[in-house]
Formats: sequence, structure tokens, C-alpha cells
Amino acid sequence: MSTDRKKSALSSKIEKEIRILERHILLLKTVRKEEPIGIIRLSELLKLPEHKVRYSLRILQQDGIIDPTPEGAVTTPKVREFLAELTESLEHFSTAVSTLRETLK
Repeated sequence: MSTDRKKSALSSKIEKEIRILERHILLLKTVRKEEPIGIIRLSELLKLPEHKVRYSLRILQQDGIIDPTPEGAVTTPKVREFLAELTESLEHFSTAVSTLRETLK
């Protein structure tokens, strides 16, 4: 596939959302491994700008997966349930993508 070709708005949007989800998951894995951990350290470890780290932390906090503490972000007991739900959702998405791919043939 040529990299010079412009992607459609649809596929670009999907790719952007997948990259954001990947970042959230990478951040969550790092918090689990290093907790408690602050924004600056996460930014350094993941080589991400602090504003992106803050955004991902905010999303994870809204879902109840992490909590802020004076020492830094920590995971909550809800993290296992979230990971199980995410795994199930990804399986569903994978099946949906396969089905869509078949309809394009």
C-alpha cells in the first residue's frame, strides 16, 4: 500500500481512536507496574507529552480505573474488571472488522 495515498476520513478517525486507546492501555500498564507514579515520570518513561499523559489519566480516572494520590496515580480494584471488559470488547471489534472485510470482497 502506498504511503502517499490520502486516507479517508472514516479510516483516519478509526486509526486515531485506536492510537488513543493504545496510549491509554500503555499508560495503565505503566501505572500498574510503577504505582504510585506522577505525570512527569509517566511522560518521561513513555516519551509522551505531559498533556497527553494528563488526558489519558483523566479518562482512566473517569472510568474508575485509577485514582490520583499525593504520591501519584494508582490503580483501583476495578482494573481487573475493566481489562476483562476491554478484552471482550476487542474480541467483538475483531469479529466486526472481519465481517466488514468480508462484505468488501
